[in-house]
Amino acid sequence: MEILVQPLQRTLTVKPGVNLLEALRENQVPVSYSCTAGRCGTCRCKVIEGEVLESGHDSARPQGVQQERYVLACQTFVTEPCTIEIPEPDEVVVHPARILKATVVAIESMTHDIKRLQLKPAKPLEFSPGQYAQLQFTPEHVRPYSMAGLCSDELLEFHVRLVPGGRVTGYIANTLKVGDSVRVSGPMGSAYLRRKHTGPVLCVAGGTGLAPILSIIRGAAQAGMSNAIHLYFGVRSARDVYGLPWLHELRERYPQLQPHVVVTAGDQLPGQRNGLVTDAIAKDWGDLSGWRAYLCGSPPMVEATTLLAQQKKLAPEQIYADAFYASAS
Repeated sequence: MEILVQPLQRTLTVKPGVNLLEALRENQVPVSYSCTAGRCGTCRCKVIEGEVLESGHDSARPQGVQQERYVLACQTFVTEPCTIEIPEPDEVVVHPARILKATVVAIESMTHDIKRLQLKPAKPLEFSPGQYAQLQFTPEHVRPYSMAGLCSDELLEFHVRLVPGGRVTGYIANTLKVGDSVRVSGPMGSAYLRRKHTGPVLCVAGGTGLAPILSIIRGAAQAGMSNAIHLYFGVRSARDVYGLPWLHELRERYPQLQPHVVVTAGDQLPGQRNGLVTDAIAKDWGDLSGWRAYLCGSPPMVEATTLLAQQKKLAPEQIYADAFYASAS
């Protein structure tokens, strides 16, 4: 059975009953997604021809009715050959999926619960700023993490938040050491930097969501872009703030960068703001039409910011989201 994906003119061969979002992701079709539960609306696409099953009901048009059909890919199952249309990406990039060996060269504590890992890959990993890779420390300890740097860097950098009771993060905190081997698989993710966009950019990072956002800003600077970039970095408390020297260095290299550190609770340091990132964005901006947004962090933050951006007239296809889901494994 085949799915024709427009406007890419790509034909995917799939099994009947496959989830549409899974089919798109498995075939490296650039489509944004976040909650995967039908709440955030990020993976919205159009059914042009054919019937699909959406959240337990048939989404086919009634006979004789000519109206557009939009579905959420994460809630849609393909039951027959069909044609769908995804929001046209600003820039389609295809990096060959690779599995390579890397060696841990540094483990650094950034805060009370954030570690910075630096790995030296045996071979270069080609990726776009904002993408992520799967790290396998042992066969039982596997987790995706976003790159914080660029593919031209000698080292791969990842930021890890230690989760209480987390099997993988517990291994990183207590067992992983310099010199250990790590298997890196990637790249993955569609929330990568769109270099062709020339308008303003909204970057929102929650916690270690700063890693892919740093990659995106570094990529913009390396590419010689001149877009205004407004970064909102949200953390729970002042002790969760990290990476300020990197932001200061990037501000010097990229004067169009305007960083805002937003602390949810407790006292904040001078120059920082109090509250939620959504409150700060709502206060600072009215109409966001014509912008691009990159959202990285916890699912509630990503979903709330997505809703706010859409309320401020930012089209769903111009929002690129990467939600970090917690896992005990």
